[in-house]
Amino acid sequence: MAASLGSAPTRLRQIALVAADLDGTRQKLEHVLGTEVMFEDPSVAQFGLRNFLMPLGGDVIEVVSPVQERTTAGRLLDKRGDGGYMIIMQTEDAKKRREHIEATGRARVIWGYEHEQTTCVQYHPKGIRGGVMAELDSHAPAADNPTPLSTRFSPWHACGPDYNAYAAAMHRTAHLSVQGCVLRLAPGDSDHEAAARQWEDTFGVVRSRDLLAFTNARLGFVPGRDGLHEGLVSITVGVDGTDKLEAIRARAKEAGVYGHGGVTMCGVQWHFVLTGHGEPTSKL
Repeated sequence: MAASLGSAPTRLRQIALVAADLDGTRQKLEHVLGTEVMFEDPSVAQFGLRNFLMPLGGDVIEVVSPVQERTTAGRLLDKRGDGGYMIIMQTEDAKKRREHIEATGRARVIWGYEHEQTTCVQYHPKGIRGGVMAELDSHAPAADNPTPLSTRFSPWHACGPDYNAYAAAMHRTAHLSVQGCVLRLAPGDSDHEAAARQWEDTFGVVRSRDLLAFTNARLGFVPGRDGLHEGLVSITVGVDGTDKLEAIRARAKEAGVYGHGGVTMCGVQWHFVLTGHGEPTSKL
């Protein structure tokens, strides 16, 4: 048995959602969040998909939609409707972690690539608690990217080859950030601490009891419930500025997606917290 690698600093860099109506979802997210599309990746056509990526500061929300039959995203839509698709993490050495995962049989690689200083690895969701596909990527340090994990607006391969273009969009939304998300376990599974331990052991994310402590965010689990599918339940977005927080609330009400439980878009609950003044103190 291969020795444990232990945990390593890991960033929650991107959350991918799946939607039946890509254009309608784009308009709603752009309007309510006050963000913009910074990239549409033509390479996802090989998987029978269209997509777009939008910045929340240096973090990324991606939405995909199937354009062909018999895609993984299409099967997920048929089973669950709009909702969560992937949790995409950034670590220091995704290749080393992949070798460890494969040597210990903790997860199965379904796709990936290595190109220059980038490593991208997607893992099969079967057996991984939380009902999403996990991807673990890394950018090697370089002269123009010396601290890829800790620099907020560092290059990110999913956003395309034109760093200046997407970095400008990230800076325009610098008041936004991903603060966390919650995954529901499968019906009958209530051990959220075991789920966090599995992600720590497999992907190397630092764990704090029943939470995954990313360098920029937290990921938690809630027990499974009969009649409710496993997967992404909610995303928490930090907003720097009371005026900007209230503007999101107003736009959500205008769009008809605001309710007592927060904002619902693309099958997911969105919570917004005030940042920029120490710990988040206000929530809508």
